[in-house]
Amino acid sequence: MVAKRGTRSKKKRESAPKQRNLNEKNAKRYLRQLGNGNFSEGDWFISLSYQDKFQPETMEQAEKEVGNYIRRLKARYKKLGQELKYILVNEGGSKIVRFNHHLVINSLDEGLTRDDVEALWSKKPKGQKRERIGTVNAKYIQTNENGLEGIMTYMSKDPKGRKRWSSSRNLKRPVSRPNDHKYGPRTLEKIAQTPDQGRDYFEKKYPEYQISEIEAKYYEETGWHIYLKMWRRVGRMNQ
Repeated sequence: MVAKRGTRSKKKRESAPKQRNLNEKNAKRYLRQLGNGNFSEGDWFISLSYQDKFQPETMEQAEKEVGNYIRRLKARYKKLGQELKYILVNEGGSKIVRFNHHLVINSLDEGLTRDDVEALWSKKPKGQKRERIGTVNAKYIQTNENGLEGIMTYMSKDPKGRKRWSSSRNLKRPVSRPNDHKYGPRTLEKIAQTPDQGRDYFEKKYPEYQISEIEAKYYEETGWHIYLKMWRRVGRMNQ
């Protein structure tokens, strides 16, 4: 929000970064927003790796392997009358970083256990018995400093190898809407200079939203700007 006159801009859906590469700040921010708006305590964070015999040679091979895993998950969810939601990050491919995958997926109240989710990271080579592709660890997301926010920050960290991310199409996408006309320069300055940058003020003003990010910046040309990232408590985000 900026102190200036004019008509209120229409809200618009934020575009996903075209390059699925988490090096840029906006891609990291988008990924965190996507996670915060669709997942919560009790959902699953899954890490997958490969034993030597199944280690992919290229990112494309790794994406195909984890894509097969996701298809198996989708089939299991569909059988239980549910729909899989996920965010996937693929990483590796350098001399020092082996291919690995990280997912956040929605959990189910019944019918699917953590052991089931882990067991699906397996394959049956022709003429051989089914075996685990590599190490797999699924854990429930908890509400603490290492909860969802910590997981999304970890998933968006700068890679040591290549990194690509994708998500299911059924996720709620972040939207933004400038809210320029409501606040004068003096009001914004007063809010911005509070110890919490106005968090308490905006939480009371917008009780139907959960504020995930707030940032106050001062520019010589235009004065104070306050940027809010807020999720409507039923799942939709506005600004």
